[in-house]
Amino acid sequence: MNQLEKFGEVDTLLFDVDGVMTDSSLHVLENGQLLRNMHTRDGYALKAAVKAGLRVCIITGGKSEGVKIRLQNLGVTDIYVGIQDKLETYEEYVDIYELDEGKILYMGDDLPDLAVMRRVGFPVCPADAAPEIKKISQYVSSLNGGHGCVRDVIERVLKLKGDWT
Repeated sequence: MNQLEKFGEVDTLLFDVDGVMTDSSLHVLENGQLLRNMHTRDGYALKAAVKAGLRVCIITGGKSEGVKIRLQNLGVTDIYVGIQDKLETYEEYVDIYELDEGKILYMGDDLPDLAVMRRVGFPVCPADAAPEIKKISQYVSSLNGGHGCVRDVIERVLKLKGDWT
């Protein structure tokens, strides 16, 4: 199956947050609060994916309440934060919804994503992902994390399904 066909087969989208939905930078306030930058076009695409009926799930090691609220406001309901073992959470998610792993796209950027990316049918990453992640990815976005890479993959999936407007 070629890369274009892979995008068309996807029915579930899984994403990491830091380094994928954000540019990996953290702004540390004096009170210790951490602020992240998220791309509005990624948000538009996430909302479009939910509206089109795709399953969207977030698995992140971060614990930002602001990120969680932002994603909920976009319609994402499956949000797992503060996750140390992403593979364990992934396996539970697949079991709960009885998913076909071959139709799952996972976008990650660094070593904590490696185990899950080895399991899914379509591992993808941002342009600035760690070398180990790029090596196992079947698609490397031309865009960096936090700069529209999430929209890039969602738009490709939805266009092939005729659901991109």
